[in-house]
Order: sequence, then structure tokens, then C-alpha cells
Amino acid sequence: MCQRNEDGQEINGMEREELSAVQEQEQERMDVLYKIERPVYNEAHLRSQLLHRKERTSTLGQKLALWFQCSSQRVKAAILSFLPFLTWLPNYPVREYLFHDVVSGLSTGVVQLPQGLAYAMLAAVPPVYGLYSSFYPVLLYVFFGTSRHVSVGTFSVISLMIGSVAVREVPDSMIYMSPTNSSNQTSIPNEELRDRRIQVAAMLTFLVGIIQVALGFLRFGFVAIYFTEPLVRGFTTAAAMHVVISQLKYLLGVKTKRFSGILSAVYSVQAVLSDITSTNVTALILGLVCLVLLYGVKQMNERFKKKIAIPIPGEIIVVIVSTGVSYGMALEDTYHLDVVGEIPTGLIPPVAPAISLLPRLVTDAFAIAVVGFSMGISLAKIFALKHNYGVDSNQELIAHGLCNFIGSFFQTFTITCSMSRSLVQDSTGGKTQIAGLVASLLVLLVIVAIGFLFKPLPQAALAAIIMVNLLGMFKQFRDIPVLWRTSKIELAIWLVAFVASLLLGLDYGLLLAIAFVLLTVVYRTQSPKNVILGSVSGTGLYYDVDEYEEAMECEGIKIFQSTSSIYFANCDLYVGTLKEKTGVYPERIQAARKAQKKQKQKQKANMNVTLKGHVEDKEQGVTHEVLSYNLAVEQINGQPRDGTNESDSEDAVFLRSGVGVHSIILDWTHASFIDSVGAKAIKQIIKDYAAVDVRVVIAGCNRSLLSELDELQFFSGIISPKMVFPTLHDAVLYCQQSLPARYGNTRHPTEGQ
Repeated sequence: MCQRNEDGQEINGMEREELSAVQEQEQERMDVLYKIERPVYNEAHLRSQLLHRKERTSTLGQKLALWFQCSSQRVKAAILSFLPFLTWLPNYPVREYLFHDVVSGLSTGVVQLPQGLAYAMLAAVPPVYGLYSSFYPVLLYVFFGTSRHVSVGTFSVISLMIGSVAVREVPDSMIYMSPTNSSNQTSIPNEELRDRRIQVAAMLTFLVGIIQVALGFLRFGFVAIYFTEPLVRGFTTAAAMHVVISQLKYLLGVKTKRFSGILSAVYSVQAVLSDITSTNVTALILGLVCLVLLYGVKQMNERFKKKIAIPIPGEIIVVIVSTGVSYGMALEDTYHLDVVGEIPTGLIPPVAPAISLLPRLVTDAFAIAVVGFSMGISLAKIFALKHNYGVDSNQELIAHGLCNFIGSFFQTFTITCSMSRSLVQDSTGGKTQIAGLVASLLVLLVIVAIGFLFKPLPQAALAAIIMVNLLGMFKQFRDIPVLWRTSKIELAIWLVAFVASLLLGLDYGLLLAIAFVLLTVVYRTQSPKNVILGSVSGTGLYYDVDEYEEAMECEGIKIFQSTSSIYFANCDLYVGTLKEKTGVYPERIQAARKAQKKQKQKQKANMNVTLKGHVEDKEQGVTHEVLSYNLAVEQINGQPRDGTNESDSEDAVFLRSGVGVHSIILDWTHASFIDSVGAKAIKQIIKDYAAVDVRVVIAGCNRSLLSELDELQFFSGIISPKMVFPTLHDAVLYCQQSLPARYGNTRHPTEGQ
């Protein structure tokens, strides 16, 4: 008889074997049973009989000696860690990798050249310094970096942050002077003040390098994880808006000063719009043509990326064509078009940074250092995951720091990784850092030999290159509907980072965004999920009684679970929520008991007065004995004549709520730490509940947390390790079998201690 599937179709031999294998696996799963019999354990039993700590034979002195011990293996490991290229270069497969790395390096270098020139405009320094920043750091990263596919160098966001500081220290109004003989000529720059701005950028880069290297040696590479993705994406989107706004004047060919600080974006747009009537039509037409051409090339590269081995270098095509058109038609002289200008040939000797600028730049340096590294390590991890290798975040921090620190002596400005160039380097088959070496050599060729050819390059073309390269960042607006559906808190982080950075500037906006992220962390710890657990019959499992129908509360036992740790910021909230969820308020029960005791004393006194009055009236011959007797009886039973029941008062309700619960279990499965304030709060609540005959025990406490409790001397007085249980089921069984004294069973675990 043939076998059929659920749809009634016949099953062939192969399908029958697969079905049989699935059925066997299902049967094996059903045959696995979780069955164990053991006594109920508490922490005191575990410490005395079950668990014994290993003896630690090494002393503190021995540990320090081991730490500072020098051996050939440790020296070799340190050298290889600091110079990662020594791990892969000796075994470099020339035949397999060299061709791909050369092609990838040339392609990346072709993109890096125009971007270096363009991003120098954002950094408010002459274009040649963009070429320097595309050579020295890239060359250094080959030796110190651990990522094989990222392209370091100039980046729009970092360049804009550098430029904001440079303009703040040396405003445009100080650098440029208008000529007196003709209003049609361009402004004449003050060379001394322009050099001052270069010194600001170099000194800022020097400080960024020191900060990054220091953090790297201190193993602070993990700090990048605190820059949550919504914060980075919101911040970079705002930075892209700043960049586009800053390039509008170059695209339109208008003369406006550069703003920095709070509301700089608003002032920049206002300045451009107020002077829009003086638009240079030639610059606008040239810029729009470059925009359309670059956008079309990028779309073609994206659409046919599987068919095109090497992406079409749109940027270098635009640079070459626009430079040729500008030179052939003499656009600078004829139409007063702004061009790049003189580009010195050759490398410059190293120059010491201007230390006098240090006090005013430290704060900005910290912000740029952290932003630059966070972007770099994010890209490095993306490509490492794609190609299945590892990157060292601390070494990456050191590598970025050395690139900036050493490069600052050669007048470079701060660098980081670029997404667009990294994608080019990866898509063209780059295998190792040799691709970056080839790209840097191509930039060097331009610096020492043919840089002068770019003198007539229009600034409108560079503005178009910058704008088109920011299209990917503007796609991050798509995050908003996604985050709205998935996480409102992360959406708030994204929006705060975007709005704050757009309106307050990138420096203050970033600080405000980080502060907001920390507030969300506090909010999440202050707003944990607090539930009462119930048992699922016959399983030993416990789940939220409000969420699952099968979870039933244990009679007389409240199991309170919170998803947060217990420390100074939330211990009061923890205690308050515990009382609210369990419905047992010890202070109210105490007050109700005192009120009840006082009421009984008052009733007893009233009864004595009534009986005394009855005796006196009897002696006087008054005949209302029955009335007096009935009144006394009603007062004794607590039944006033108006028919209200004193037992239904608020105090009595609290008394009855306390009577129904004899044990409270604190589930600390999710608690990772506790501080002295939290420990004191828990000790006090245990004592408060013990005073009203409600036992409190702890379950699911991890060993690390128990060590913290020991250090805080938590187990003292009426609180002992016997009140702590390894699992919830242990605690429940104990509470069910060992009732407090007022329930007529065994003694309360804290009594008599």
C-alpha cells in the first residue's frame, strides 16, 4: 500500500525517507524526559554541602608578576598586535590577490582624488590639503589597520565638523577682503589668516589623534557600542543636510559668508536666499549638468553592478570634463566662475602643530574623535562580517589615532572611513590593504606631478560631487516609518539626534543626542516589566498570570518578577511596585492593626461605661435594661446602629489582604547587580513584611550577585542564606511546606535567628 501525504498525493522513495527521518527526530524529542528528584535547596545548603569554591593559589603579587612578565611570545604577540600587516603580508598570495588589489586600488584612488579636493572645501582649507589627507593617512593605515576592505581618508561629516571649528576660530570676514577697484572681481584672501585656519585644522587633527591613540591603549574600543545605530544614522543625516546647505552657495555661485554654531543651517539658507538674485547662471548650469551626470552614472553602476567588473568612475569623469571646459572657455575670467585655484606641486615638510590653540579645541577634538572612530569601526565590522574575518576595535582606534596624529604634522585634517569608497574597493575585488596602498600612490602621483592641472576645476563641480555622494545618507529617512513600527524609543533617539544636530550644530547636537540616549537607558531601567508569576501545572515552570491562562497563582504565595537590577536609581520604584503587585502593604497593615487594637480598647471602655450606667439606672428604678443591654452587645460586636460594618473599613481591607498571603518570592533571575542602597532597601522590606507575618524569600539569584550580597553584608540579623533558593520551584515548594507560625505549621524561617 502506497503512502500518501497530507494532500492525498503519493510519496516517492526519497520523500518517504525524509518523512521517516523527521518522524524519528520528533519521536526522539518526545522520548527526552526532564525528570529529577532532589531535596529543596537553599543557599545555606549549597554553600555548606553542595558547592565548594576552588582554592586560589596565586596571590596579588604573583598576579602582578605574571602581568609584567616578559617573554618572547608576549613580545611577538604585542608586535603583531600593534603592526597587523606583519601577520598577513609575509603570506600574501601574489598570484591570487595582487591583480585584484591593484585594480581595486586604482578604482578607489580615482574616486578618492575628487573627493579629497571636494571635502577640503568642507574643511575650509585649500584643496591641496584634501590631497594630503588622502595620501598620508591612507598609507599609514596599511601598516596599522586591521580591516582589509575599508577605505580611510576624507569624509564629508568629519570634514564639515573640522570646517565648522576652523570657521569659528577664523571667520571668513577676517580672511577675505573685497577689492576696491571693481565690484566684479572675486575677493582677495588674506594668506596669513588662511594659514591660521590651516593651523586650526591641523591642531584639531593632532588632538583627535592623541585622544584616539590614548583610548586605544586604554582598551576603550568598546565605547563605540554606546553610539547606538539610530543615533549615528540620525546624526549623519543631519550632517548631510548641513553639507548640502553649505554647498548651495557654490552651486549657485553666490557670495555668502560661512556660518557655524547654533542655527548655522538656518542662517546659511537665509543668506543664500537673500542673495539668490546674484546667482551666477554659468555656475548653476555647470553644477546641474554635473549633478545629472553623476546621478546617472551612479544609477548605472548600481543597476548593472553584476555585469560591470569595475564601476564607472563618475567623479573623475566630471572632474576631467569640467576642468577641460573651464580651461577651454576661460570660465573664470569670462563668467567670474569660482575655481579651485593654484595647487602647489610636491610634498611639504612636516610642521609642528600650533600648541597655543589647544585650550579652545579640546572639546571639539573629543567629539570628532569619537564620531570618526564610531563610523570607522562600524564599516570595518560590516565588511569583516561579510568576508568572514575579525577586526580588533582597540587596534582600529590606535590605527585611526596614528593616522591623524602623524598626518597632522603634514597639515592633514581628520580622516575616517568612507562608505562610498569602501564599497568601490570591495566591489572591484579588493582583497587586502594593498588596495589602499595603490590608492595612496595614485594620490601621491597627482600631488607631486600633475596637481597643477586641476587649477581651473570649477567649485560648482566639486559641490555636485559632494551632493551626489550624500544620496545614500538621505535614504536614512526611511528609518522613520520602520522605527515607528518597531521601537518608539529608538525613533525618538533618531529624531532627537537629527533635529538637535541640524539646529544646534554638529558638536552640541551630538552632545545632546548622547545625553538623550543616556536618559533613555535610565528610563528603561526605571520602567522595567514587573509581573506576578504563576505555575503551569505539572511542569515546574512559572509565567505571567496576566498573560497566560495556564499560569495559576500558588495559594498564599506571591511570586514577583522584575526585569531590572536593583540599585540606587530604581530601588524605591522596585519596592513600591512590589507592594502594588502583591497587594500587601506592611505599613498599612501595621496601621490597621494599631487602629483595630485602639478600637477594641475604646469599645471595652464604652462597654464598661454602659454597664456602669445600667447599674446606676437600676438603682434609680429606671426600666430600660433591654435597650442598654442591646446597645452594649452591638458595640461589642462592632455593629453600629446605622447598619454599617466596621470590618468593611479601609483598615480592615488591608488586614484581610495581608491575611491571604503568607509568602512572597522575589524572582531575581533578571537581576545582574545590586548596590548598597538597593541591598538596604531589600533588607528593610524583608523586615517590614516579617513584622506582619509575611515571609519574603529570594529565588534565581546568580553567583555573581550573591558575591555582591556577601560583600555588602546583606546576610546579617534576621536575614540568612536560608532565605535564598537556586530556582523558583525550590522557593515555592519550601513556602508551601513551611508555613509561618500563625498558620499552625513550622516556624517562620527568620524567627529565632
